[in-house]
Amino acid sequence: MQYRYIIKGTQYEKKYRINQRMVVMLFNVIVSVAAGLAAAVGALPVLFFRKIPEVLYDALLGFAAGVMLFAACFSLIIPALEKGGVVKTVIGIIAAVIFVYLIEKTIPHLHPHFGRDLKGENGFDKELLMVMAIVLHNLPEGLAVGVGLVSGVEGLGLMLALAIAAQNIPEGLAVAAPMAKKGLSPSKIIGITLLSGLAEPAAALVGMTLCGFSQRILSYGLAFAAGAMIYVVSDHIIPECHSHGNETQATWGVMLGVITMLFLQEMVG
Repeated sequence: MQYRYIIKGTQYEKKYRINQRMVVMLFNVIVSVAAGLAAAVGALPVLFFRKIPEVLYDALLGFAAGVMLFAACFSLIIPALEKGGVVKTVIGIIAAVIFVYLIEKTIPHLHPHFGRDLKGENGFDKELLMVMAIVLHNLPEGLAVGVGLVSGVEGLGLMLALAIAAQNIPEGLAVAAPMAKKGLSPSKIIGITLLSGLAEPAAALVGMTLCGFSQRILSYGLAFAAGAMIYVVSDHIIPECHSHGNETQATWGVMLGVITMLFLQEMVG
């Protein structure tokens, strides 16, 4: 639409602005959904190879940890400091830690471990408990993407979406590998993996909605997403990728994740 056809203060200008907002919102939703569905990519190897080497699994989880740490510290905390200062940033991080801790203590879940034998546990199916753990991990990641997309920082939302999509691949493998070992059908493996990834666009929509209403809470949102991601990395991903004796490979994976994010930030930012 050409600007010369828009008369300031008329219904045509209002209609243009509404259409523009709808296009932006649709783009943001598509980006967040694509990032979440990337988890299904991680499930593809188990459809062809029932046994995935532990060293590969740990290296990929290390890569995911490196991506998340870089995104939290450089892509979220720094903009949070610039927009709200130290106090608001610290409050957001502390709130995230408390929130994730309470959620994990309240909601039954089972953290995925490579090659875990899936059997019923405490009245719950281990598949469901494991998917719940991945869903809990995906919530702060989706929130980060959503907040980034409405932050007003050029390229931040897209970069975070690409980063989260990259680290969702090993998380998808973490969900799929034990189910493949149990002998589940390929369609069920893909379906469950997709389901676990859909938590991200839902959380992204929450982040876009809350921070889209007011820029005053944007710094809190950025810091909250960062704190939740750091908590998940420290409490779960690092211990998991160091649990099979492949610490060196996992560490190299972390470094590769950080380096990848440096290049990604340079290209997108």
